[in-house]
Amino acid sequence: MDDYPLLNIFWTMLWLFLWVVWFFLLVKVVTDVFRDHGLSGWGKAGWLILVLLLPYLGVLVYLIARGKGMAERDAKHAMRYEEAVHQYIQKAAGNAMSSADELSKLSALKDKGDLTQEEFDRAKVELLA
Repeated sequence: MDDYPLLNIFWTMLWLFLWVVWFFLLVKVVTDVFRDHGLSGWGKAGWLILVLLLPYLGVLVYLIARGKGMAERDAKHAMRYEEAVHQYIQKAAGNAMSSADELSKLSALKDKGDLTQEEFDRAKVELLA
């Protein structure tokens, strides 16, 4: 460790960090190219070739030319994801509440005498199945 000074360690860490950030940015651009439904197949192929053959220049040009749309597509994707999760939660919670409501209605009918114990048990088994 004596032959590698502390400043060189920091310098190496900085370059490693910049490489990780660069790789993340490259993946983000490629993902955005494929996520954009308004871009034709040839357009996607062109951007992909530019980004892969001339990575630094290609990513820089892509961010300048399509950076605003990239942010809008990310926001749209996040909204769709959040909406899907919200619908799933409502559906799952709605089914649980529906079953509980049906059980309470069946219990009320049994208490009034409109249902026999056998009918109540059979309906409860069907409802919980």
